[in-house]
Amino acid sequence: MFPLSIFPLPGELVPLHIFEKRYRQLLEDAEKRDFSFGIYFSHTLNTEKLGALVQLESVIKRYPEGESDIIVRCTDIFEMTKLYRTHEDKLYPGGDVRLWNTDLTVQVSNKLKSEFDSYLSAIHISTPAKEVSVYHIANELGLDMNQRLKFVLSDEEKKELFLLHHLHYQKQLLHHVEKAKDVFHLN
Repeated sequence: MFPLSIFPLPGELVPLHIFEKRYRQLLEDAEKRDFSFGIYFSHTLNTEKLGALVQLESVIKRYPEGESDIIVRCTDIFEMTKLYRTHEDKLYPGGDVRLWNTDLTVQVSNKLKSEFDSYLSAIHISTPAKEVSVYHIANELGLDMNQRLKFVLSDEEKKELFLLHHLHYQKQLLHHVEKAKDVFHLN
């Protein structure tokens, strides 16, 4: 378990800088045994005790002092039932969790897919995504931590409404930015 003040969503790639001895040990174990580990969202907003199950994607850089820059991919969400100061005979923490078994293959409605494609076009991404889940869209929108929690705690129908609202809001912002360009002139 790796307590941090971040809350990745399924499908999201996250860069991490590993420098503490206990987390260097966790990285070594993840590389050798190819296992997933948890990033517990250590924040006062997290009253539900949620976290993200992540899998090591790659080690970007290793430093002479033993530090590393890595990329992990979130594969699931979990609820923490108990956090242990150390995991078995290791330096890093461990925990008891209940996985949500998030399915990234569940497609969104045609309406949401259409709105998402329109948003991608507005930000000049010309190749729309072929397979799109609610988590793919949420990852594109740059939600803050409060919004991420609200999103994951919603039922499936409300997740889509939440995303439709945020897509509409982002498109409105883009529209106003474009309009402002017409008002200001360089001197």
